[in-house]
Amino acid sequence: MIVIVGLVILVAAVVAGVAGVLSNSGQAHAAGHFSMFGYHVTGSTGTLFLDGIIVGAVALLGLSLLLAGARRTSRRGHAARQGLRQSRRETAAVSQHRDELIEQRNSARSDAAASAGGDGPADNPPADIPVSASAPAE
Repeated sequence: MIVIVGLVILVAAVVAGVAGVLSNSGQAHAAGHFSMFGYHVTGSTGTLFLDGIIVGAVALLGLSLLLAGARRTSRRGHAARQGLRQSRRETAAVSQHRDELIEQRNSARSDAAASAGGDGPADNPPADIPVSASAPAE
């Protein structure tokens, strides 16, 4: 929002400055008589200079708002990218830990099956099928 306001102010100041220069060219327009958008200003060269300073200050305000908004957007984007990197690191660490636990479980199962002297996995039920207490014993 700040960027849009700054851009509008900057464009308005540039349009006012360009219109003032283009509408007052040639010998017929001395510094004492100045017109812009149909509005005639009479005054000294100092008054014209002051008007130019005001237009420049408005342009500077618009530019500073534009840059402040862009800087704010940049910081928010940087923070979001940093959070994404942190999240990916945490996800990788948790995935690695999960893989290690699965490997330990599989190793423990194969060791238990080998020490039981059975034929292998047929003696042990799969992990995702619960063994009920009411099942007949062999």
